[in-house]
Amino acid sequence: MTTPQSWPQIPPIRTGIKGRCPRCGEGSIFDGFLKLKPKCDHCGLDYSFADPADGPAFFVICFGCIPAVAFAIWLEIAFTAPYWVHLVTTLPLILVTCIPMLRPLKGWLVSSQYFYKAEEGKLATPVSQSSESQV
Repeated sequence: MTTPQSWPQIPPIRTGIKGRCPRCGEGSIFDGFLKLKPKCDHCGLDYSFADPADGPAFFVICFGCIPAVAFAIWLEIAFTAPYWVHLVTTLPLILVTCIPMLRPLKGWLVSSQYFYKAEEGKLATPVSQSSESQV
């Protein structure tokens, strides 16, 4: 096994889409469908740094749900389709375009946070004039 200092830099797209550990590329980051494991089974990387929040859902809504709902609206306006047609066409379209995309997007966002060393933003406080004059 390699030492912790010798882990290769793996691009987030390669590890994230597959749901693999961003450091070693071997262990899985998921414990279930979308729940993150506490740490990597292979290299021991602690995943407490990872907080993709609503990022995966946002991307799925933008690139999956909006086109599917646009299709449903077009279907309704063009053909005045009954409810059962929407149930047979639109519902499966929404499910197929949204659910499978959540896991790879969440993995990619977690891997990107590790790769780019993203962390919570901090505000820099400016030095006040009175403290500068006293120095």
